[in-house]
Amino acid sequence: MPSQKRVWVAATLDTKDDEAEYLCGLLTATGLAVSLADVSTSGNSAGSASPTPGVMRISPVEIAACHPAGDKAVFTGDRGSAVAAMTVAFERFVQTRDDIGAILGIGGSGGTALISTAMRALPIGVPKVMVSTMASGNVSGYVGPSDITMMYSVTDLAGLNRISRRVLGNAAHAVAGMMLHTISPPQQERPALGLTMFGVTTPCVQQISKLLAPRFDCLVFHATGTGGQSMEKLLEDGYISGMLDITTTEVCDHLMGGVLPCTDDRFGVVARTRAPYVGSCGALDMVNLAAPETVPERYRGRKFYPHNPQITLMRTTVEENIGQARWIAERLNRCEGAVRFLLPMGGVSALDAPGKAFWDPEADATLFETLASELKQTDHRKLVRVPSHINDPLFAETAVKEFLAIAT
Repeated sequence: MPSQKRVWVAATLDTKDDEAEYLCGLLTATGLAVSLADVSTSGNSAGSASPTPGVMRISPVEIAACHPAGDKAVFTGDRGSAVAAMTVAFERFVQTRDDIGAILGIGGSGGTALISTAMRALPIGVPKVMVSTMASGNVSGYVGPSDITMMYSVTDLAGLNRISRRVLGNAAHAVAGMMLHTISPPQQERPALGLTMFGVTTPCVQQISKLLAPRFDCLVFHATGTGGQSMEKLLEDGYISGMLDITTTEVCDHLMGGVLPCTDDRFGVVARTRAPYVGSCGALDMVNLAAPETVPERYRGRKFYPHNPQITLMRTTVEENIGQARWIAERLNRCEGAVRFLLPMGGVSALDAPGKAFWDPEADATLFETLASELKQTDHRKLVRVPSHINDPLFAETAVKEFLAIAT
């Protein structure tokens, strides 16, 4: 029988005991069950002098025991290695629990990295709030593909004061609101699908979504690196049942040093889940670089397109297309589920069309030919050539036809 869902507060109690107990008091006052996880690594966490009644406490030793090498791997006496090991232990610890209804973390740089790693291991939809001194900068390394809410602490988390009480109070009540007012899924919900889109493939994905909407709930992800990771996490967690991965442009940035890269595990979840997959070459003609003045010296003289003041697009070359086609094919060859990869023979983006900035038939032909030669076609893994541009209705219709053939 599943345990009662609880709000978990996570903190290093050797330095943030007062703040953690304050949060526990606010949360228990809402009527919620509360647990307090101490992720300290110093060995100096002796417990609060005034613990909040009714709160279930988990000691650092209990959490550290979840490390593959046991608690001795955590309590090394060296802060760096200890925090790294506790990060592993806490991530594994939360995955053993069936009573996490929400999680609220507080921390500086080390605590934020430690606690947010465990948060990312939880399913999408479980409320996750991280109050952090690091939340007013680039938080992508903490949030990743998950739905973590970051809240800037304003003052350091070094005791309670007139500012920290307000900020922490807002965080506690935000988590309580998320926990107490959950969104129930609609009855007879359509199966969910993941689709990837960029501005230059929007017409295609909109057409596909419209065609599939009567039968599927189409979740569109912006192919910004994190977008693709979010889609894959949802597939791994069972929230979506298939993918129309039309816009694989994150591969360009991963291989060519762009600002919106995927990880090396791109397509890995397709292999692991064997979910029905239709992919294509959307926006494989471009690498996303930052502002013009930041473009690396090695790329000077290339063909660029100014997307906006912060993003400069660079056209991929014949050689780069060979490399990324091989990279994609090698990963798709690991997939034993139903796979269809579509080649839009008339161009892969809105900029890759006759008269447009990135029109380059030679580069496209190399991309298609390399994919055709490197992808190992079988009864379940096939390459489909479509005699149209990616944004033409024929391509969208073909993508839908191929998906329905393998998913129904």
